[in-house]
Amino acid sequence: MIKICIADSLPVVVQGLQSYFHGNSKIEITATANHLESLLTTLNSKHFDIVLLDVALDGLSSIRDIKSLLKDFPKSKIILFTNVSEQMYAATAIKAGVSAYVSKRSSLKELESTIEKVIEGKVVFSESVKRSIELLSKGKKSERLFKKLSTREIEVLRYLNDGKKNKEIAQILGLDEKTISTYKLRLLAKLNVTNLVDLLKKAKDLDII
Repeated sequence: MIKICIADSLPVVVQGLQSYFHGNSKIEITATANHLESLLTTLNSKHFDIVLLDVALDGLSSIRDIKSLLKDFPKSKIILFTNVSEQMYAATAIKAGVSAYVSKRSSLKELESTIEKVIEGKVVFSESVKRSIELLSKGKKSERLFKKLSTREIEVLRYLNDGKKNKEIAQILGLDEKTISTYKLRLLAKLNVTNLVDLLKKAKDLDII
């Protein structure tokens, strides 16, 4: 039996997954966590074959947290099951060592198939993620601007899009407020815009956020 821990802050997602996998002969949901802190507590107390993790999990501030999970709990494979833009995290997730990246727009049947493949030792990314990466790699130079952005810059951009102020972002990422201002200026320069409104519009047009 494949033992799964769901790490997602949305009850409707957790309940939906529990309902779908209830009675499954191969997969069992044995724990859930709605915050990074509770996930760490759970992982320290039990072993799971797979952690089904949402990038937007409360308390999860950056891809660095995911890298720490992979390092501290190497026997548990991580599948990112999220609505966060594939362009924003897929490539970084591959480098970090996650076993799969599945969009929440995918069917639960596809998620189930991915879980089984990951247990077999495969690295799996949904067809929508693969198509996105392929399109971006073949796209025009202007459509590949996101590749020039660092992981931290993308994280800052994501929080700016959520409506958070520099001070809030600094607290979330554990950085100085001036550092966030610097990242913001770099983003404006790299995306060739002069204000926050245009920055977010261009990022959305390029499907970065």
